[in-house]
Amino acid sequence: MELLFNLTLNGLATGMLIFLLAAGLTLIFGLMDVLNFAHGGLFAWGAYSGIWIYGTTGSFLIGIIGAILTGFILGIITEKWIIQPVYGNHVQQILITLGLMLVLSEMLKVIWGPNQLTANTPEYLSGSWEIGNIIIIKYRVFIIVVGLLVFAGVQFLLKKTKIGLVVRAGVMNKEMVQALGINIKKVFMFVFMIGSGMAALGGVLFGPYSGVIHAGMGMEFAILAFIVVVIGGMGNFKGSVMAAILVGLSGSFMAYYVPELSLAVNMLLMAIVLIVKPQGLFGGKG
Repeated sequence: MELLFNLTLNGLATGMLIFLLAAGLTLIFGLMDVLNFAHGGLFAWGAYSGIWIYGTTGSFLIGIIGAILTGFILGIITEKWIIQPVYGNHVQQILITLGLMLVLSEMLKVIWGPNQLTANTPEYLSGSWEIGNIIIIKYRVFIIVVGLLVFAGVQFLLKKTKIGLVVRAGVMNKEMVQALGINIKKVFMFVFMIGSGMAALGGVLFGPYSGVIHAGMGMEFAILAFIVVVIGGMGNFKGSVMAAILVGLSGSFMAYYVPELSLAVNMLLMAIVLIVKPQGLFGGKG
């Protein structure tokens, strides 16, 4: 029972980290119809900038805020200078964002060096709670709580606020929204900025979770994020959180029981879903 609980907790924490990256990707595709393969680079930049700020200031909270702001800034630059010229062309989006992904990864090496960096867990989140024979690691619970709060916050933003209404209306009929005097370009930039900030948040939270960060982590997690997006349904925000949890749990249990399949299980899971339900477990956009 203790083993099952720990594997589940570990899987949920990993799933939430993947969700923060995949949700931003889903949000950008679902609302803007943009395939951003550079999203993993924003994840890595969030990790490096946040951990560096955390190490410099000694405050993990300031590091998190710094990482999110880094994501916002990179998101604005990416949307304005990289994405805007290729709106509506998925092939060009894939090619140009893949190139940007490589550039972002190499820039990390230029600024922080090619070696991996250590990321320590803040003292107030380190350690664990013991309930009987069950050990609950504090930082993993923290990640799960943050992931759930982000999910609830974005759902509230899209469903209950004026900006969310404008965003959804802009997706359905861009010309009508512009006719009402709303700058749809600024609205889409806001969506891209939010998605990028979520990716950066996932990156800085991943640092203490793994203990180290490296420049190639963006590509590794970008692959997991796209697997989650495909499994959940392209553009389905609710589906992304369910798929991320499924991927996290399957990876956690496979790594313990059948370690030989731990790397292949996600690809296998995606293949099964595509065969059974090509549109994803939760259908299309939603």
